[in-house]
Amino acid sequence: MFPGDTIFGVFLISQLCIGVLGNSLLFMLYAYTFLVKPQLKKHIDPIIMHLLLVNALTIMFTLIPDIASSFGVRRFLNEAGCQAVLFLYRVTRGVSICTTSLLSTFQAITVSPSNSKWVWIKYKLPTWTCPSFLFFWVLNMIVYFHVIESVTDIRNFTLVGTGYAHAYCRTKHFGTHNSFSFHAVLLVRDLLFVLLMVCTSLYMVHLLYRHHRRAQHIHSPHVSPQSSPEHKATCTILQLVGFFVFFYFSNNCLMFYSFHTHHKIPRSEGLTGALSCCYPTICPFLLIKSNRIVSKFTSFFSMKLTGSPRTFDV
Repeated sequence: MFPGDTIFGVFLISQLCIGVLGNSLLFMLYAYTFLVKPQLKKHIDPIIMHLLLVNALTIMFTLIPDIASSFGVRRFLNEAGCQAVLFLYRVTRGVSICTTSLLSTFQAITVSPSNSKWVWIKYKLPTWTCPSFLFFWVLNMIVYFHVIESVTDIRNFTLVGTGYAHAYCRTKHFGTHNSFSFHAVLLVRDLLFVLLMVCTSLYMVHLLYRHHRRAQHIHSPHVSPQSSPEHKATCTILQLVGFFVFFYFSNNCLMFYSFHTHHKIPRSEGLTGALSCCYPTICPFLLIKSNRIVSKFTSFFSMKLTGSPRTFDV
């Protein structure tokens, strides 16, 4: 084991701890809102909770094998372990794509004007949320069932040819595996959800720009979008989508290179895993800004520090 592997392993452990703790703590905060402060919950909260849960699972299934390989653990996964871990990682990552797309679409319809043609959907969205979650899980399980059939544990560390290769796992029939149909299905799914995500984001940017221009024209502080919770939530989701699209395309480019290069780089899959976990790690820290409970706690401690006599009441 080289010193560089140890440093990389420490980095992955840090990413694992920050990502899992961030998503778990914010998930519990939303659960607290649901159970104790129901007056503060919003229709979009179940989507955020689902995204946080999926993020935590994605980080664990991705980074734990990479951490083990960085510290020189041999035979960490057998064939069944490779199939299970890679299947669950791909499924949770796919569900994350779908949920982020749903989150962007939900917010776009929520902030749409009352005279919009989407207004009839606005009142049906809460009833469609849970069936959408079930659809996402079933869809991605069906799509990635191919992984169970095509992956085995690795026994030869001098693999040459196209295919998936990890420290513990590899594709069967390495170098001759034809997965064109599988990649075509993934491309269609990703194009559908990513394009929906981008289109709804552009629509929200248009709404914010139009509202900002109207506020400047009226010159009234009461219509300033800076104090609007909807404006803050929309900006947060736009940031999420921006980070997602950036890391999504960066990760896919590295995965494509790793899959098709004939001489495998031992650390390339670890870098791919670390890159794919950047969005799930950043996600809770972006979402925490628009959480009402967090805002109230922040206001409470600010008042304590400034000596304000106001009381804290959630």
